[in-house]
Amino acid sequence: MDQDEDTAARDDAVDTPEAAGGKVKKGLSPRTKIILILLALAVIAAGIVWYVRHETRGKYLQETNDAQVEADMVTVSPRVAGYVADVFVGDNQDVRANQPLVRIDPRDVRAQASQAEAQIAVAAAQADNARAQIAEQYATIDQARAQLAAARAKAAYDAGEVARYRPLAASGAEPRAQLAQLEATARQSADNVRAQAAAVTMQERRVASFRSQERQGAAQGRAARAQLEAANVDVGATLIRAASAGRIGDRTVTVGQYVQAGTRLMSIVPLDRLYITANFKETQLALMRPGQPVTIDVDALDGVELKGRVESVSPGTGAQFSLLPPQNATGNFTKITQRVPVRISIEATPAARRLLVPGLSVVVTVDTIGAKGELDRIRDQQRQADRGER
Repeated sequence: MDQDEDTAARDDAVDTPEAAGGKVKKGLSPRTKIILILLALAVIAAGIVWYVRHETRGKYLQETNDAQVEADMVTVSPRVAGYVADVFVGDNQDVRANQPLVRIDPRDVRAQASQAEAQIAVAAAQADNARAQIAEQYATIDQARAQLAAARAKAAYDAGEVARYRPLAASGAEPRAQLAQLEATARQSADNVRAQAAAVTMQERRVASFRSQERQGAAQGRAARAQLEAANVDVGATLIRAASAGRIGDRTVTVGQYVQAGTRLMSIVPLDRLYITANFKETQLALMRPGQPVTIDVDALDGVELKGRVESVSPGTGAQFSLLPPQNATGNFTKITQRVPVRISIEATPAARRLLVPGLSVVVTVDTIGAKGELDRIRDQQRQADRGER
């Protein structure tokens, strides 16, 4: 017992700096050293695993949070102006294709249709009148031609009489007064022939005038029928139907409101045809191709991961399609990494789709590993082209 106490006293004396007469630096215990070595090995192993994963797969995953859900919304607007008589849908209501949405008071356009029908009747009456006048004129022409034929026969007879009497008058067998009377009668008959021929020509020209009136009436009838068709189209357009299935959004129309043609009344959002527009940096697009798989994280669906596919890549950066595209040739130039819109389709269950609406923020990750050899092939082709030019 005394020996153990002496040993403990010596250990305390060694461990106490004051007992040793100065400061003593403690060393790490073997257990601590082992733990630190294991931690260092774990960090090195984690770094190796990260590097291998990055080189084999991680660097092919292109991610951006500059993305949102979108849809090709249909703007509902009237083709005709008028007062709104009925509104058949409410805010945020689901509608099917061809479902009635709004009805505009049709009385004005129906009056236009009635006016067009009246114009058709007037044009038809005008054409019928012209045809009746043509028929009557043909009867007059036939009568004039008969008179012309009779005049020509009489003129021929009178001319024959003059020819027969002229030798007799010359020989003294017949008096010259009789010949002069026959010659006067022959001239009068010839003048009558010319007058009758002019009358026939004038009557025939009147037929052409009546035919022109008939064509004018027919043309007016066609124009009126076209107006009637347009008016009937406008009558049908007073009942506005849904162009596609979807959900009503941003409804601004109310009963009694006067709307102009083209005024936006509401929008239809086709929730079954949603897609994502992701704006990737230009440095992320080298290996991005249509058809590549996409992982989608929606902020509104916490913890739910959706799948998708790259549909297409925009033919220009977002800046090029802006209202005022940049002009780098003016002023001082500062290089800014541009972004290019990429359209991504969504592969989700109906339950998940019901929770998606346009405008939601998402984070998308595109797996571009399928095109990992594209850059090498491009470089090789460029080198071959450069050697060929030399």
